[in-house]
Amino acid sequence: MSKWITVCGNATSIADRRPETYAKNITLRYPVKSAFGGNAVRLHFSNFCGTEPVTLSRVTVATALSDREINLKDAAIVTFGGKDGVTIPAGGEICSDEINFRVKPQGTVTVSFYLKEFTLMRSAVVITGPLSKGFFSLGDATFSGVLPLEATRTTSTFYFFTGLDVLTDDKNRAVICYGDSITSQSWPDYLAIKCMSDPYNNTAVVRRAASGTRILREYSCITYESYGLSGEHRFEREIATVNGADAVIIQQGINDIIHPVGTDVNPFRPMSDLPEVGQLEDGIAYYVSIARKYGLKVYLGTLLPIYGWRTYAPFREELKNKFNGWIRTQTIADGVIDFDKILRSDDNAAAFAEGYDSGDHLHPSESAYRAMAEAAFGGLKN
Repeated sequence: MSKWITVCGNATSIADRRPETYAKNITLRYPVKSAFGGNAVRLHFSNFCGTEPVTLSRVTVATALSDREINLKDAAIVTFGGKDGVTIPAGGEICSDEINFRVKPQGTVTVSFYLKEFTLMRSAVVITGPLSKGFFSLGDATFSGVLPLEATRTTSTFYFFTGLDVLTDDKNRAVICYGDSITSQSWPDYLAIKCMSDPYNNTAVVRRAASGTRILREYSCITYESYGLSGEHRFEREIATVNGADAVIIQQGINDIIHPVGTDVNPFRPMSDLPEVGQLEDGIAYYVSIARKYGLKVYLGTLLPIYGWRTYAPFREELKNKFNGWIRTQTIADGVIDFDKILRSDDNAAAFAEGYDSGDHLHPSESAYRAMAEAAFGGLKN
């Protein structure tokens, strides 16, 4: 028996608005490590946050030989309704045809797509981590065995490409990691690596995270629109497009707490945006209710230390601690992953432990992300 499993994926968010918002005559290439093998693939693309149509002139898949190099012997054109190219309308999302393509267990599939005409580069998300990398090259490089060094740059921005499905054994499954910039960074990749090191591995990790996002609010100004959509406008759409998932790990809420500073400081960040703990609880309860509709187990992650962050204040610490207290004692989810407990200092519970702070007092270090992945792996196994 076989079924479709999403083996990787990204949220759709809004790219930072800049004067140089359009691109033309470039190829984007994203290597994707698959947790398990299969005999066919499907690709997902999204222009959900776009305000103009996006045309993918050609899309290919191939086995990766290295970061920049593909195996041309198995490179295949990806079709959409039998056609080589596809136009995705503003606000639209699309899945490719089923493409016969052999994926090796823990092999890397490279997705390349060519943007021939001027394209509004708006639907995108910035992702970092050991398994998350991309490239863009000038011209049509969809069938280039090696990307030309002089005409290629790396990118951490994933444009339009939101997922790869593999037709694989029905014992396999996907787990979704949902959140903000902390989840946009490395710990989901380290979790994927941990799962793939398990001799009984049957789990793919799919990230649905966007920096700056909040549970309860979103910005309507171009200064902060790249901070993305609120949970009401993100959560269901993002989990619904993950095939074969049976669980979601949710770690979100810190931006709701640290963003509001007052209109005297920033006209777009009124203190009226600061939630009460009950509103955050209701937001998580909404997530859980939607997850249940899709048959998903739910694991809640506690919020991390913020001592020393530029908007840190005792009232924010108190709100965070009350919310974490609720997460630890609530009964609506299937489990809790206490990220805060494993990353905080023994001497000052408001701060990161030594070596676990990236330096900005909000985002963890790489060693801390590895610790989060270990905790998440243990939580999923329990």
